[in-house]
Amino acid sequence: MEGVEKKGLQMKEARNREGREKKHQEIKKMGSKKLSPSRNDSRRNGFLICVLVVSLPLLFCVVSLKHKSERKMIGVESKARATWFDVIAKGMDKKKKIKIGLVNVDGNILEELDALEWEVETLSIEFDKVDENLKWEEVYPEWIDENGKWGKAKCPKIPMAVVENYGDVNVVVAKVPCGIRDVFRLQVNLVVANLVVESGWVTKMESGHRYKDVYVLFVGSCGPMIDIFRCDDLLMHNHHFWLYKPHLPFLKLLTLMPLGSCQIASAYAQPGKEVWRLMGQQTSMPNDTALQVPKLAYVTVLHSSEAYVCGAITLAQSILQTKPMFPNSDLLLLADESIGPESIMGLKAAGWKIKRIHRILSPFAKKGAYNEWNYSKLRIWQLTMYDKIIFIDSDLLVLRSIHHLFFYPQLSAAPNKNTLFNSGLMVIEPSQCMFQKMMNKTSKVHSYNGGDQGFLNEIFTWWHRLPTKINQLKFFHTDDGKHKVPNDVYTIHYLGLKPWMCYRDYDCNWDMLDHHIFASDSAHKRWWQVYDSMPKKLQSYCGLTEKMNERIVKWRRKARNASLPNGHWKIKVEDPSKENYYSD
Repeated sequence: MEGVEKKGLQMKEARNREGREKKHQEIKKMGSKKLSPSRNDSRRNGFLICVLVVSLPLLFCVVSLKHKSERKMIGVESKARATWFDVIAKGMDKKKKIKIGLVNVDGNILEELDALEWEVETLSIEFDKVDENLKWEEVYPEWIDENGKWGKAKCPKIPMAVVENYGDVNVVVAKVPCGIRDVFRLQVNLVVANLVVESGWVTKMESGHRYKDVYVLFVGSCGPMIDIFRCDDLLMHNHHFWLYKPHLPFLKLLTLMPLGSCQIASAYAQPGKEVWRLMGQQTSMPNDTALQVPKLAYVTVLHSSEAYVCGAITLAQSILQTKPMFPNSDLLLLADESIGPESIMGLKAAGWKIKRIHRILSPFAKKGAYNEWNYSKLRIWQLTMYDKIIFIDSDLLVLRSIHHLFFYPQLSAAPNKNTLFNSGLMVIEPSQCMFQKMMNKTSKVHSYNGGDQGFLNEIFTWWHRLPTKINQLKFFHTDDGKHKVPNDVYTIHYLGLKPWMCYRDYDCNWDMLDHHIFASDSAHKRWWQVYDSMPKKLQSYCGLTEKMNERIVKWRRKARNASLPNGHWKIKVEDPSKENYYSD
């Protein structure tokens, strides 16, 4: 029995051993199978290898570009730097040494220029940063003592670099902060402008000045202020830099202007100063700058209707009666297709030269509003046949010569409200590139009033203050019943209902309570005095229409029924035009 059991155990052990060996063989076979890749596995592994081969160079490029962008240089590749440097080198008279002034720029930004075999000396231009608490409203106050009764108006302190300490640089490299109406941005731009003028203004002569080219390279994400550095002087531009060769006479004039509207700019813009005479093209050393006669013009615009034809005729006559200083200044009127042949004939007889234009829509004005096409005024920047323009709205009257305004830089204007200027009278400098820049922004820059004034105040934030009496607004804050316009004003800007839209006996703005702020018998009388001095054939363009007469009668009746205290509704109207109006 034991033998049988023993034999059974041996057989069982043999079977177990055989099973273990068989299982081991299967496991070994399976492992062998995994270690031998199939055709699909081979393709997959090959694809992964290819991806790695392609990705590594791309990864290297990304890391390299990231490294370059983080370096404290000018933010562009070496090839781009060589490009702008080549432009500068052409104007260096084969020099091999240049001096570069650095404004608001950190580090050795020109270290890669060593390969160009030029000897470069860099100077860090030191200046104290303006107080960060200083607001734009302090540089551009709404009201100042223009007559000096309480002493000369003072501007807040904005430190400038002592540019005389840095000699004459050939290139200025600067980084300006972004933003609009930012005082530090203004400070950096003015430091650069002063350094350029100091370095480029070489000698003074009786016939003018002799000066050399100085280049400016603005680096970073934001360019300079267009109020100071003109697009006409831009040589190169990409996303990272702007290269300028500034026109020295223009820049010189700006450096002599007050910091903002905190002072009147009249002390600097006087005839007989050599710098004001250099309004033509830039002349570089070694040529002398000859005295040039600038081409000047008074300009107004008529569009959308003929309602202001009479105003434009009277404006021209008022300008001519003031006997301008320079006989070569033109009177130019821009007119769209709404101004018919008969009106054109009267405008020409009044003294205007006529240029036809296509009107421009004001994108933020309401349809049918008075300012729906006011962006047509931007066309004045296209008049590049002129060096300077005094633009005047056709509802102004000139009572004293304003020809001296041609000596002011762009953009000079009288204040309107808060930090803003009034665009009814402006000194501008035509520029096709400036016109194009503005057209590119018309749908992006919001106008606070939907018209040209709101838009232009967002474009030209650094403007120069003319006295209020240069553009005397017919607007009165207090309703004292007098509303007298001072005798020493240069112009009157007729807000509200216009004189030619009323009877000559009194200002019909008195008939409407909400128009009392625009009413003035003294201003009304002065317009009619100019009218009376015009030839009879020109007066005929100022007659009332049937609708205008109906409006006057309607509001006189309302004023009488309301017994308005000013009593103008009691005046017996003797103006013959009330019986001789024209059909609409």
